[in-house]
Amino acid sequence: MKKRVSPMASLFFISALAAAFHSSSEAAASSQSPFEDNFSIMWSENHFKTSEDGNTWFLSLDKETGCGFQTKQRYRFGWFSMKLKLVGGDSAGVVTAYYMCSENGAGPERDELDFEFLGNRTGQPYLIQTNVYKNGVGGREMRHMLWFDPTEEFHSYSILWNDHQIVFFVDRVPIRVFKNNGEKNDFFPNEKPMYLFSSIWNADDWATRGGLEKTDWKKAPFVSSYKDFSVDGCQWEDPYPACVSTTTKKWWDQYQAWHLTDSQKMDFAWVQRNLVIYDYCKDTDRYPKLPVECSLSPWG
Repeated sequence: MKKRVSPMASLFFISALAAAFHSSSEAAASSQSPFEDNFSIMWSENHFKTSEDGNTWFLSLDKETGCGFQTKQRYRFGWFSMKLKLVGGDSAGVVTAYYMCSENGAGPERDELDFEFLGNRTGQPYLIQTNVYKNGVGGREMRHMLWFDPTEEFHSYSILWNDHQIVFFVDRVPIRVFKNNGEKNDFFPNEKPMYLFSSIWNADDWATRGGLEKTDWKKAPFVSSYKDFSVDGCQWEDPYPACVSTTTKKWWDQYQAWHLTDSQKMDFAWVQRNLVIYDYCKDTDRYPKLPVECSLSPWG
């Protein structure tokens, strides 16, 4: 595991970033609207609640079941963002997933982009896991620590997706860059439109310390909170939306969005030095021959 930096140093650093880091994506037009305008409940509607004003949404998990929702629309390329506040206290075994997927279920040919938040015992750090699937093949996990407690207040988690790169952001800080090589390949998902999903579920067979820490159901219900869904993307329309062939008219697929900006590279370098605790591209026991995409530089 990487040596942890001083929490106070991290706070000062990220505070400076937050003050200075307003990329073109911040100014881009996006849509924010109530839950029912964008989403449908996937299962266990009685485990879903909203605030009185309808602007904050809550998913709960108990021993009986969890809950999940998905967008009504599919998208191919764009900027997708949501603010989440994760389960507080003892959340070992609990996974909050926030992801994009080309299918409603875990189909064998699905494309998928994952944020997974792995619960913890009280006092231990939350881990965030990201993964990328193409045609049903994943195994491209990275795990990061966070520089804040994600249970205390809302933080934004975003995905930038175009034909050149996929970037996972936390509070506008890029934590992972997944590049395309510009050729037909079996690792970069760029053909299938995707829904956006979120769910909370029990995964105590693997989520916390490899399954050693089990869910304490006496602490249930476990509740994750959501607000400020924002999307600026190419909405799919069968058989083929016009915007897919003209995406360079959109900020998220113009030249400056094909690679990290100079300030984003600074942020990304800091994350790489201090917060990465697992990278499949460095796991030679698991992959004696590293996957092709591991040779692509995130800096280009």
